[in-house]
Amino acid sequence: MRAYFCGVRGSTPAPGADFVRVGGHTSCVAIAPDGRRPSLVLDAGTGLRRLSVLLAGAPFRGTILLSHLHWDHTHGLPFFPAGDRPDAWVRLLLPDQGHDPQELLARCMSPPHFPIGPEGLRGSWTFGELTEGTHELEGFSVLAREIPHKGGRTFGFRVSDGRATLAYLSDHAPQVLGPGPEGLGEYHEAVRQLVEGADVLVHDGQYTAAELPARGSFGHAAAEYAAGLGGAFGVGRVLLFHHDPARTDDEVKHLLAGVRAVTSVRVDAACEDDVVEVAKR
Repeated sequence: MRAYFCGVRGSTPAPGADFVRVGGHTSCVAIAPDGRRPSLVLDAGTGLRRLSVLLAGAPFRGTILLSHLHWDHTHGLPFFPAGDRPDAWVRLLLPDQGHDPQELLARCMSPPHFPIGPEGLRGSWTFGELTEGTHELEGFSVLAREIPHKGGRTFGFRVSDGRATLAYLSDHAPQVLGPGPEGLGEYHEAVRQLVEGADVLVHDGQYTAAELPARGSFGHAAAEYAAGLGGAFGVGRVLLFHHDPARTDDEVKHLLAGVRAVTSVRVDAACEDDVVEVAKR
């Protein structure tokens, strides 16, 4: 399978010359089966706009999984031309929270906050709940597990095509469960199930270990935690994701160098427009 990184920032978009290399759009990763167009999308931040460019005029027909409902993971929905057209077919699933999923989305996407609600999107759209467990979606096996993150139920995902596996934990605050082996957060059971043996791990790297004491209460992880997790559970490659919106390209490069200095795991910084082949090692 192939993963297209349409948006890699966290919290809010980061426009400007200092953010061009890493990219300024918020969280969105599109996954395609071998030789086909993307049909499974993880999160719908402003990076979702980039998926329309990848589809080159074709409608989107597939499934969007929301890890949670924060703005930086939903604001791309009404700005997605490939999904907002009469011939689009979109199934949108979000973590089960005991409320109608369309009504939950409408709380931030409807007048007076926005001109239309979810029902105003053109094409065939359905809105559903996702429970913990394994689901068969768009030809992929997707494991969803709840992970700690401030401000609403949040899922991490493990996506497999039967040959290779990508783990996606965009927003993750393991430190709320305890210090863990390195003082940066627990290696808890849900995270083990999601990442163990994955070929690629896309993980929250919004902060550094030095920043975590002051900023960890915001609900995000240290990049060093992601690297440690990859080493502990046999991950092939770690991609740091959900970059802090104030962290410039040069600062992301410096952060990455610091993480690489303390791990033997392959670690890179996810960048907008990256295309990653997820293949069994």
